[in-house]
Amino acid sequence: MEYSHRPVLLGECLDGLNIKPNGIYVDGTLGRAGHSLEIAQRLTAGRLIAIDRDQAALDAAPARLKGHMDKVTLVRGNFGGLQSILASLGIAGVDGMLFDLGVSSPQLDDGSRGFSYLQDAPLDMRMDQSAPLTAWEVVNGWSQEELRRILWQYGEERYAGPIAAAIARRRGQAPIETTGQLAELVRGAMPAKARREKQHPAKRSFQAIRIAVNDELGEVERMLAAALDTLNPGGRLAVISFHSLEDRLVKSAYADWAKGCTCPPDFPVCVCGKTPKAKLIGKRPITAGEEELRENPRARSAKLRIAEKR
Repeated sequence: MEYSHRPVLLGECLDGLNIKPNGIYVDGTLGRAGHSLEIAQRLTAGRLIAIDRDQAALDAAPARLKGHMDKVTLVRGNFGGLQSILASLGIAGVDGMLFDLGVSSPQLDDGSRGFSYLQDAPLDMRMDQSAPLTAWEVVNGWSQEELRRILWQYGEERYAGPIAAAIARRRGQAPIETTGQLAELVRGAMPAKARREKQHPAKRSFQAIRIAVNDELGEVERMLAAALDTLNPGGRLAVISFHSLEDRLVKSAYADWAKGCTCPPDFPVCVCGKTPKAKLIGKRPITAGEEELRENPRARSAKLRIAEKR
């Protein structure tokens, strides 16, 4: 299948990374290589480490990166294992890293992957199709209380309770097998006023289940815990998030790195001796402009934050 793919905030990412032709860079979310291609094109003696957990993305990369593969190392893995991946390659430090935390367009567009509430498909939602946990196990096997928790916590779904209860009732009769069945069930559990909202009634629930299946927030936390240590001084970390839960983690980590001193505000002088580990590039997150939004509506919720290691 041929996919169209528009890398989100491309120019802003390239500017933010401040790419050196002989530097070492990481694209921790290869996807369809839109960002990777532009990074690789700017390298001469440099190297790009491109990571993805989806084998389909890695299989498609050589064609997409044709002419630049001598500068690229493809790695199958989760970006949460960033430190061990770089250690296995003998890389002590890198000059820049990019993480696009959104689900890639091909994953959304390929109905068989089970990410979309607009197409009927088996309940899957795995970014790594070799992983054991699928959306089917979450929907049919997790307790009603655990379902309510993830719908509320990961989807910020205000009708988490009624939706979880409806899922529990339905699966008590027969397993819920497809995305279409789940989407209709979620819709039916919501009041009429919620069903009339602009966004699809199942959007938040599908987001929550996808996050749980792929441990997405855990991967972000592990990446942020390792990122600063793997950057060379002056190296930059660029992260694109698409929902408030991810953005909150990134914003909090950046603020902690930039703050340094942890003494109480009423102390006249610093006694902790801690200094800032990074500086923020821009006070506010970078978002898509009107032209990009016209061409790629999926960029509407994207927020790019950049930090530079001191």
